[in-house]
Amino acid sequence: MRHVLIVDDDVFINRMLEEVLVKENYRVSHAYSGTEALLLLSSCRPDLILLDLMLPGLSGEDVLSQICGIPVIVMSAKAEVGSKVSLLLGGAADYITKPFDIEELLARIAVQFRKTSAGASSVLKHDDLSLDIVTRTVAIGDKNIRLTKTEFAILRLLMENPAQVIPKTVLLERISEDTPDCMESSLRVHISNLRKKLRDVSGKDYIEAVWGIGFKMAEE
Repeated sequence: MRHVLIVDDDVFINRMLEEVLVKENYRVSHAYSGTEALLLLSSCRPDLILLDLMLPGLSGEDVLSQICGIPVIVMSAKAEVGSKVSLLLGGAADYITKPFDIEELLARIAVQFRKTSAGASSVLKHDDLSLDIVTRTVAIGDKNIRLTKTEFAILRLLMENPAQVIPKTVLLERISEDTPDCMESSLRVHISNLRKKLRDVSGKDYIEAVWGIGFKMAEE
């Protein structure tokens, strides 16, 4: 059963959405603030998030910047094109303006799950760089690149979220299952070594640092 997390401080909207989603055979969880959402995400991983922007504590934009690998549909009364573009470029999978039609929201949710199912290939690609999750191989063109377990975990996470800046704390948290030995003090060294290995093959930088925040895949 697909798991949907609703992040909205409006109790009425939460109840209404839960009723509709349960009828569609989704499992539903709730968070009523940005802080509560991040706390919940530290212990579970929903399949999709419905995110309001106007939240107490951390804003929806702050929450979005710390979500990796989960499709997020932003629900907001902000209808300006600039706001939508900024959020989509910042990692949101979709955007729906409040008040919205429930059938439209359900359709947008279904589209995201269809994309997830269709994109189940084991190979991630970025420019001429490819990473095979199953065989754990990395190549640029036809040249294979040997990476350490930590370097592979970092690159995989970045390639799974190519348009998103991933904060260092989130990066460490997400790769901790694969590489419990990677600490904040050594993360920069691992990324520096990874960037050098990739650059030595093609002469290009595939990973860029966003000062004071974290890292992301470079623009193709």
